[in-house]
Amino acid sequence: MKMIEVGKAEMRPNPHGVDVRELYDTAHAQVIHIALKPGESLKKHITPVDVFFYVLEGRGTLEIGEEREEVGPDTLIESPAKIPHCWYNEGSKVLRVLVVKAPRPEELTKVL
Repeated sequence: MKMIEVGKAEMRPNPHGVDVRELYDTAHAQVIHIALKPGESLKKHITPVDVFFYVLEGRGTLEIGEEREEVGPDTLIESPAKIPHCWYNEGSKVLRVLVVKAPRPEELTKVL
């Protein structure tokens, strides 16, 4: 059985400059953990595949296309392929989000 503890997973360099840890990466899917400190955000970007986000902890604002919504723990949000999206932590606590990309992208994410 393979197990990965988020805190022990290696941080992955990224254009957003935030805490990103790859937890699962196979030919079929990717799972990434993002932790945004208060005041941090991702740069608006486009993924080549469908993505879903699951909020583990904290509250944040998610922008997908023209929609912008504040979301909290135990919420799953779908984000279609090729639609610009971005996370913002405008709160006072850490925002932790699980990101699942399926199928695994063959192209890179495009930062806008």
